[in-house]
Amino acid sequence: MPGFLLMSIEYGGYVSIVKLIVFLILYLLWFQLVSWAHKDAKAVDTNIGLWIGLLVGAGALGMLFWWLIPVFIVGLLAFLLAVGGTGLAYVRHRNTRVLDFDRVLTFEHIKSLFAHSEKLEAMESFLFITANNNEVPSPEPRTPMFFGYRTAYDVLTDAMWRRSSTITFAPKGDSYEVTYYIDGAATKQPTVPREQMEYFIHFVKELAALDANEKRKPQKGKFRTTHKKVNVDWEVTTAGSTAGEQVRLKQLAKEHDLRLGELGLAPDQLNHMERLPEVSQGLFLVTGPRKSGVTTTLYALIRNHDAFLNNINTLEKQPAAELLNITQHTFTPTDTGTSTYAQKLQSMVRMGPDVVGIGECEDSDTAKVASAAARDGKLVYVVVRADSVLQAMGRWIKMVGDKKLIAETLVGISNQRMMRTLCEECKQGYAPNKELLKKFNLPAEKAKVLYRPGKEVYDKRGKPSVCEHCQGTGYVGRAGVFEMVTLTDELRKAIRQIKQLPELGMHFRRARMLYLQEQALRKVIAGKTAINEVLRVLSSAKKQGNSASQ
Repeated sequence: MPGFLLMSIEYGGYVSIVKLIVFLILYLLWFQLVSWAHKDAKAVDTNIGLWIGLLVGAGALGMLFWWLIPVFIVGLLAFLLAVGGTGLAYVRHRNTRVLDFDRVLTFEHIKSLFAHSEKLEAMESFLFITANNNEVPSPEPRTPMFFGYRTAYDVLTDAMWRRSSTITFAPKGDSYEVTYYIDGAATKQPTVPREQMEYFIHFVKELAALDANEKRKPQKGKFRTTHKKVNVDWEVTTAGSTAGEQVRLKQLAKEHDLRLGELGLAPDQLNHMERLPEVSQGLFLVTGPRKSGVTTTLYALIRNHDAFLNNINTLEKQPAAELLNITQHTFTPTDTGTSTYAQKLQSMVRMGPDVVGIGECEDSDTAKVASAAARDGKLVYVVVRADSVLQAMGRWIKMVGDKKLIAETLVGISNQRMMRTLCEECKQGYAPNKELLKKFNLPAEKAKVLYRPGKEVYDKRGKPSVCEHCQGTGYVGRAGVFEMVTLTDELRKAIRQIKQLPELGMHFRRARMLYLQEQALRKVIAGKTAINEVLRVLSSAKKQGNSASQ
């Protein structure tokens, strides 16, 4: 019989040092368990007396059996079963009363123990800065502030790693649905319990200097996060609903700082736009559906002018970014009592700017003021919502109501969409079938190899290996796809004479204007984007256009 087993069943009138050490270690661990449970039961607001009594009683009973049972290992197991069983029962009970990340002995908790020091170090280097420019210190554990702080840290660090520009939280039942918008595409995330979201919303409102008790009226504010010397500004929008409070966090995009050469324009289109500052007067229409990047294009066009040599003014309902050395006018709802959007534009034009940017043009009066300003010696950029160049032209003719004035002032029209660009690290080439090429009118000799997002790769252990460059989405960033026409004398003549809009469309085609789909397919052939992405963007825009017309 092995020596250890002999030692375990041997007993007599002496004390085994090994047994004594084992006993003292387990006694101290039991004492620590009771001490921890006492503090924890108070923190989770449960019956302290009941659980401490059960743990103390189980330990005392287990110790009694341990002494009475002559076989040391059997007594040891009896003690472990008594104390361990009661301890696990308490853990199971307390885990039902706390938030997910505060649960213990779960798989995620055990996994986090191995990276605990790294997690703490990362949290300490991640700073929340309030709207009043104050740093938020790490709150005390197990406080409402801590629960909100921890949830905000987990959500924002994950969202930034996945390159999400916008995060939405929508209440549904006992939880909140979370959606990341990555490169403009919606990606569902695991739901968050409603109780946890309440702490999160309260914390975020405090950061953005909003009224934490107001849960019905819409509110908007800002805060900042700092990590490894990188500052990220966040815009918080909250609004009440019958299901609960809705929340949106949006990164204040740096894309509004882009220049013309970074928008994704084709070489000939870029050449036309870069030469617009040479035009002494006229009007250029920047068009597209909502969320198609028209504001970014408007800002890039305005930045293309020398702000020191030109007096540049803009009028917008909600500026998306600050334009240096440019006067930005904002039309707010309070202005409606004394003036309209067109009237505010008229007063701005009277101040004598050289270049005018109009963020939204949705009515006839504004269109007429803009056209008159272009005729009177100003270069005017106007944003109009439309699905194509031809549709934008039709809307502009209807709003201005004077073809002669339009032909005299219009310089050009662009229409655009935003499409995701393929990840250069993991994109995969493939030979397209002939039917696909025929469907999109692509010549076989120019499209021998097309590209698509890389498929999921597995390592030797069968675990999925995520591309660190795109985080597994297959795309990194977005670029614009543009349909554009520049007005010539022949087109101006056509505008004056046409009676039906399709006639003008034929003239645009004769002027070598390529449709959006054709421009998008150029990017597909160049390996910049995928066929499925083109279909996704153009089909969704078509649906939006149909719903808007109904």
